Amino acid sequence: MFQVAAIQITPIMNDVDANLKRGIHFAREAIKEEANLIVFPELWNTGYYLSKEVFCQLAETTEGKTVTTFQEEAQREGVTIVCPFVEKEEGNLYISTVVIDANGENMGVVRKGLLWGREHQIFKEATLEYPTFDSEVGKIGVLICYEMEFPETSRLLALEGATLIVCPSVWSMAASHRWDIQLPARALDNTVFVLGVNTVGNNSCGKSKLISPLGDILAEASDRKEEILVRAVDKEALYWAREEVSYLDDFKDKLTPGGSDIPTPTF
Repeated sequence: MFQVAAIQITPIMNDVDANLKRGIHFAREAIKEEANLIVFPELWNTGYYLSKEVFCQLAETTEGKTVTTFQEEAQREGVTIVCPFVEKEEGNLYISTVVIDANGENMGVVRKGLLWGREHQIFKEATLEYPTFDSEVGKIGVLICYEMEFPETSRLLALEGATLIVCPSVWSMAASHRWDIQLPARALDNTVFVLGVNTVGNNSCGKSKLISPLGDILAEASDRKEEILVRAVDKEALYWAREEVSYLDDFKDKLTPGGSDIPTPTF
């Protein structure tokens, strides 16, 4: 068993310092509830509806204050933290997420490769790479918001052995019905846990949720207010689900890009 925490926050637009202060507070509250994995939503420390010029001013590297602040928190508290931020490299901006282990080490950065709408005018599409990370709570994958809407991305992570997929998001009110359908579908399709972590307010639908490998919603936050959603995850449920629904065992590799080059997961 382990505890996951989704930090559902309303970002203060264009104020990284204020958001960091609040983020640290929320993380420490989650730690009081014995969270082992803490996940923040997409663009939580800047806000979403900003111009390219403002994002350029707020963008950081992995040595910037956002990542280093949470490396210190992770090391101090012995927790794994998934922290999105706006990354800059060689004049390009990326919607990125860093995975920090319980020793405070940067395990890697995932950059959003499938951009939505206005994001194309601001950010650079990253190479379509979907790594998994061997964390203290198991092997996790990261899909950033719109990337969860494609069945192939979560399948690639499942075939690489991910047992939990986290989805940091800024998911709109207008698309709320898709959030409610697609996240449970991805969990069931791949018999994995899914933790969707959304912002709330500013046209976001909230409803951060933890979903079982059979597509059941185990916990869900409000659609109206900030919330720290903490829930225990029973690893054994994954094996029960895969005994009941043998999608991965019966999967034919020709159905997935990469085909036989993608390993069949073993557990």
